[in-house]
Amino acid sequence: MRSVTIHNGHPGLRPDRRAAAALIHALDAHAGKFLGGCPPGELSLAFLTDAGLARLHADFLADPSITDVITFAGDPAHGLAGEICVSADAAARQASKDNFSDELTLYIVHGWLHLAGYDDLSPREKRKMRAAEARALKLLRAAGCRPRFQLIK
Repeated sequence: MRSVTIHNGHPGLRPDRRAAAALIHALDAHAGKFLGGCPPGELSLAFLTDAGLARLHADFLADPSITDVITFAGDPAHGLAGEICVSADAAARQASKDNFSDELTLYIVHGWLHLAGYDDLSPREKRKMRAAEARALKLLRAAGCRPRFQLIK
């Protein structure tokens, strides 16, 4: 089972760390359904504010705009699968209070799928990504992997 490191850089987020790691492990267990899955090695998951993620977006992708998910590939030869950075603020904007956890889970899934080789830059790639997201979320629901995240404002 891969090591999952979780960083909470959002002052109002109360992440369900154990369930977030279980979500990654459940996806890993079904990697064959998703282009072979995320590469081997430690996976880092960072929960950030809009401002924090926008800084990363500017520093590493030369785009200072707010976004919801940024994924950095790791180096499996050095035991690093990559890093998934998600904005809890973006999830809060997109979701009602009742489905904030589901939206944040979608962002984690989206990042994992990027590491697995999916992309969403063209309309065709975006359709494949959305279909993979739907399959992954269905798989997670069936496995009972539904992290509960709480955002305190």
